[in-house]
Amino acid sequence: MNKKTSPKIGISVLVMKQGKVLLGKRRNTHGAGEYASPGGHLEFNESIEDAARRECREEAGIEIKNIKFLRFSNMRKYGKHYGDIGLTAEWKSGEVKVCEPQKMEKWDWYKLNNLPKPLFAALDDSFEALKTGNNFFDE
Repeated sequence: MNKKTSPKIGISVLVMKQGKVLLGKRRNTHGAGEYASPGGHLEFNESIEDAARRECREEAGIEIKNIKFLRFSNMRKYGKHYGDIGLTAEWKSGEVKVCEPQKMEKWDWYKLNNLPKPLFAALDDSFEALKTGNNFFDE
């Protein structure tokens, strides 16, 4: 298999706390300047829930609970190809902090009716799934 022609598996997590969602401003990677949720690559032999917990811990310093499937997107954007698994979770503990300053400029909690712009491509599908219940996107 050729890495350039084989899609990767991505995980993105909409972490909710008191009616708000955690989003961060990306830097130095695809989607720089866009707002995204915690997420990253599914590692070999890792469960999806473990990947979600690890990414939230590594990127924002928080623990999550009540992880649920939200949607699957076959994404071909930014010159990349991902099978992206969107999840929802609730904040469990920890103070949000920028743990990977080379990848993320800042984190903050946003009301669902007042989201920052521009949003990272995967989030368009996630927020659409929250609104409509549609859980499959083939872009």
